[in-house]
Amino acid sequence: MNTFKSMTDEQLVVLYAEGENAAFDVLLNRYKSSIHSYIYYIVRNRDLTEDIFQETFVKVIMTIKQGRYTENGKFKAWITRIAHNLIIDNFRQERSENTLSNDEVEVDLFNNIKLCDGTIEDNLVRNQVLSDVRKLIKFLPDSQREVLEMRYYQDLSFKEIADLTGVSINTALGRMRYAILNMRRMAEENKMELSLA
Repeated sequence: MNTFKSMTDEQLVVLYAEGENAAFDVLLNRYKSSIHSYIYYIVRNRDLTEDIFQETFVKVIMTIKQGRYTENGKFKAWITRIAHNLIIDNFRQERSENTLSNDEVEVDLFNNIKLCDGTIEDNLVRNQVLSDVRKLIKFLPDSQREVLEMRYYQDLSFKEIADLTGVSINTALGRMRYAILNMRRMAEENKMELSLA
């Protein structure tokens, strides 16, 4: 057991995948406190934190046992990402369960222009702009694309992005800035209109 403590995360993952359960105990002890704190910091509910914490490590175990772990050198970031995705899934499920009824509200929600779907033309323009943005993202350098996708598609904070990518917050912010500048330049060069207005 003591020899395991000096091993890297990746060595422990390999041993656990080969059936050495004590290797996983070391990984769990190494990260349980920080992952638990991370989950609680976001959800602010002890029971929910326990559920998501357990679900996170069940997912970790299943992925390793199925031989699908590929995040060499980034074990902590990988676990944190799993926990984060489970938190988001939980919030999405909660939101879909809390729907409004028009009967309970004095104001007529269904006749509010702000809540109406756009016209067919608005939807076509929006879909075209989003499609163009996705095309431009593919041409960004990997480090810029990673930060942009984490910020806008995974809704992570720059602190979370910095932690997951192993860089400083300033570096993450810089990569985002260059990503946006590069996308604007590419849009101009290709005469793309990226405005919804």
